[in-house]
This record gives sequence, C-alpha cells and structure tokens, in this order.
Amino acid sequence: THMETKVTNNYFSSTNIGEVTSTSKKNNLDLEEEIPSIHRIEELCQKLSSILDLDEIDAHIYLNLLRMGPVTASALARELHIDRTKAYRTIDKLLNLKIVSTTLSKPKLCIANKPEDVLQAILRKKEGQIIKIKNSQNEIVQNIRKTIPTNYESNLPRFHIAQGTSQIYSEIEKIIENAQNTVYIVTTMKDIAKMYHTTIPERINALEKKGTQVRLLTEITDYDMISVIQRFGATETRIGKLRSRGRIIVEQGEKMILSDAVSDAFSRNVESDFAICTDSLEMVNNIYTLCTLLWNNSKALKIPDIHIS
Repeated sequence: THMETKVTNNYFSSTNIGEVTSTSKKNNLDLEEEIPSIHRIEELCQKLSSILDLDEIDAHIYLNLLRMGPVTASALARELHIDRTKAYRTIDKLLNLKIVSTTLSKPKLCIANKPEDVLQAILRKKEGQIIKIKNSQNEIVQNIRKTIPTNYESNLPRFHIAQGTSQIYSEIEKIIENAQNTVYIVTTMKDIAKMYHTTIPERINALEKKGTQVRLLTEITDYDMISVIQRFGATETRIGKLRSRGRIIVEQGEKMILSDAVSDAFSRNVESDFAICTDSLEMVNNIYTLCTLLWNNSKALKIPDIHIS
C-alpha cells in the first residue's frame, strides 16, 4: 500500500545513507550488504508484529525509533510521512506495552526500549497469562457446569464470522491442529508471507508428523517470496492461476474457512479482513471438490525451473 511503501522506503532516507557513506570507505557491494533490503525489513517487521501482537505500522514505528534515536512524536510523523494523530496514538499504545519510553523534558522525546528488554517483558507477560489460565481452567469449567445447564451438542451446521487477520489466522491454526484429513490452503503469496510469521507452519509440521497432508496452492507474483513458500512447510506446493484474491482453507469432510479478497493493507489486523467459518458438510465438500479441481489443474513448484533475473 501507499503507506507501507513510504514507511518502509524511509528506512533508506538520504540522511541514513549519507551517514553510512561518510563514515565508511567501502565499495558499492559493501554498502548493499550494510543497508538492509526492503524485503528483509518487511520480513522482520512481520515477524516482530506477530511476536509482539502488533499491527505492522506499530512495528515499523518501533524499528524506526531504534534507528533514529530519541525524537518527538511530531518529528517521527514527519520522517515517516504518516498522520501526526496516528503517530501519537501509536506511541501511546507502545508506551502502555512498555515497548517505548518517553522523557520528562519539553517537548517529550520518544525512545525505543532495547529489543531484548521488550521481548523479555512480553515473554513474562504471556507466561503469566498462560499460568493464570492453566490454574483456573478446571475450576471455571466445573463452575459453569454446576451453575449453567448447557446443551451445545447439535447436528446442525455451525457458522461464524472471523474478523481481523489475527483472528482468522487463529481459526486456521485450530483447523490444522485438529485435522485428521487432507487440508487445502489456497491463498496469495502476500498472505502466505504473513502466515509464515505465525504458528501456522509449526501446526503444519506437527500435522505432517501424524501422516496428514497439507496442500498449498498459490500464484507466483513475486519470485523473491519463493524461499518463504519453501520454509512454510506444506507437504506439497503447486502453482496455478487463482481466480480471485480470496483465501480458502478446507479440511476434507470437516471444516472450512472462506475469505473475501485478502487485504494487502499495512495493518496486520485490519477490520476489513473477514472470513466465514463453517462445518456445513455440504459446503465443505463442495469447496473441497473445487480445491481438488484447482489442484489437479496446477503445476508443482519446482525451484530449479524458476529463473530469477
């Protein structure tokens, strides 16, 4: 998107490149190695946003604060070409999460906390949450059963809407984790790159160890992403012509997730990203048949056959 291009490209500001040039007498190859590629920064941003449960714009602001050092929120907004209100709102969010700090001076300066301190703080917080859930889950379940008469067994098909990329990925993780039959994943390369920075590849690996296949079908739009597809870990990957930019995840005879066009928006959890989740047997089998047809009309991903100019 427009915002993504501006914020990412700004990492290569003339000031930053000028500093590298003036302080080192290296050849052009050395400079290329010293200044990270846009693709590497984007991959780092996606991974960081996944681990810290942030929107990608939040992660970009944190990375740029690490680069720039102490700076006012308004100066940061100008540097990254983003709305000043958005910058202030993001800084407040990062302050609450203890990812950044501010000074007592006037005007206040924003300072990125050390990455190791940020990750340790997030880890301690998540460990505390897990311990709390483990310690209370049996008590809560028993209290519910004693207090509320429940009747959730039904042969009727279930439908629900998952809204936001993170919520949809969580639904995908559950399907893969509990799958007993072949699973199709049909989506764009951009979506695969985002999934790669979640626990979905780990779920795929665990499922394959049980002998269940995960088939990935996508369309090549960026040859730089081939390595990500390889590391994604699907049992087999095929390349075909996608008729839409939607997302399909379906387990044979069980469940499916069907999304509208996958958003390329900068935010990791955009509200416009939504999906229908259902266990309707007729719908699941129809979509599974469609995926099988697409699969049979696609070609296997063969790295030696791909020539990158």
